[in-house]
Amino acid sequence: MRITHAPVAAAIAFLAACSSQDYSAFQALAPQGAEVKVLDGATLIDGNGGEPLANARLVIVDGRVRYAGPAAAMPVPASAARTDLAGKYIMPGIINLHGHLGSVKGLVQDPANYTPENLSAQLKTYASYGVTSVISMGSDQPLILEFREKQRATGRPDTTRIFTAYRGFTGKDGYPTKAPGMAGVPFEVSKPEEVAAAVEELAAKKVDVVKMWVDDHLGKERKIPLDLCKAIIENAHKHGIKAVAHVFYLADAKKLVEYGLDGLVHSIRDKPVDDELINLMKNRGAWQAAATFTREASTFVYAKPSPMLDDPFFTRSVNPEVLTTLKSPEYQAKAAASPDTKVFPGFLKTAQENLKKLVEAGVKHGFGTDTGPPARFSGYFEHWEMELMAEAGLTPQQIIQSFSKNAAEFLGATKDLGTIEAGHWADLIVLDANPLADIKNSRTINAVYIGGNKVQ
Repeated sequence: MRITHAPVAAAIAFLAACSSQDYSAFQALAPQGAEVKVLDGATLIDGNGGEPLANARLVIVDGRVRYAGPAAAMPVPASAARTDLAGKYIMPGIINLHGHLGSVKGLVQDPANYTPENLSAQLKTYASYGVTSVISMGSDQPLILEFREKQRATGRPDTTRIFTAYRGFTGKDGYPTKAPGMAGVPFEVSKPEEVAAAVEELAAKKVDVVKMWVDDHLGKERKIPLDLCKAIIENAHKHGIKAVAHVFYLADAKKLVEYGLDGLVHSIRDKPVDDELINLMKNRGAWQAAATFTREASTFVYAKPSPMLDDPFFTRSVNPEVLTTLKSPEYQAKAAASPDTKVFPGFLKTAQENLKKLVEAGVKHGFGTDTGPPARFSGYFEHWEMELMAEAGLTPQQIIQSFSKNAAEFLGATKDLGTIEAGHWADLIVLDANPLADIKNSRTINAVYIGGNKVQ
């Protein structure tokens, strides 16, 4: 005697009894035994840059989108597991091309904090804000590789997807090794042979990018020599890995792009970008992979009372003790006395103007925030980054594409991630309000899915 699973039997009975609808297309997408979810009625913003689709239907099978289109064109049986999202909006999950994981607890950065519990908590925080993928940029411990391996075994993690540079590069005693918790974290290289050995190690660990810090912290620290940067880029490319750089200065960016750098993971902040750099980036295919405006804003936002500190969208994920510290007159006075507080508002303005100019010129651009270090809060800052990008003159559609289609392209992951279309993992955010009308509506999160798993 053949035993049929009850829900499947009910679906078969319903289909047999129904003559007014043809469910053959749905049955082809959803074979017996598959996990099937149908999201119905929302307006779909798929990340490709086209017009949104009202009354859309998504059919998600075993975590992947199998249909994304008009509801009327894909009839589904009443027995299907459907979620009514009428009046809602669906957009792709946020891919953050510049974050840091694991080393911070409260406001303290220390490699000793890199524990399974802390890493898991930070990934869950990212996920709760709709950040469905993140590249951790060069300050990781071996644990990150274990977490990434487990995620990729199924492709359906229950939290934010991990990409990693593992350990970044700087010169001997170079920036940022003097920052709290960063001594011994990057590779400190002084000759090309050391570069080659370190990149070989990274390639064996299958890192997703190779990262270098090229900065002197406004003359206060030692900057890696550019000839070593060239060796890092060349060795990364020899192993088929993209090379990215923390930059600050226009002159450094030009030289790095000449050497073949694939992406800038901060904005140029000292000067306006010029035609020489724009032409170099377009001709060499280099990206403004991450603008990290919130990184600049974090240097001065705490110097006085900020409405952010009372925003429920912010406070819901921040330790109460940390919140008390940030609100304290002592902390604010210390922030106000920092030299950075005086100069970084101007650097932020330059960065915003530079991103607008690069985008208008056709330079490829992604999305990144540099969240994770102390007082740069994962999740909330990604949404604040969008707001600062809008202030820079980008449209909501451009911003959404930057963290979806564009970011997936930079990762080389367009077969699986980025846009909401057939074949891709169902990494998406359900919103209560339209982000195309106002990008701040990205904060109206109703639900988050990663690989079809509802994580928020």
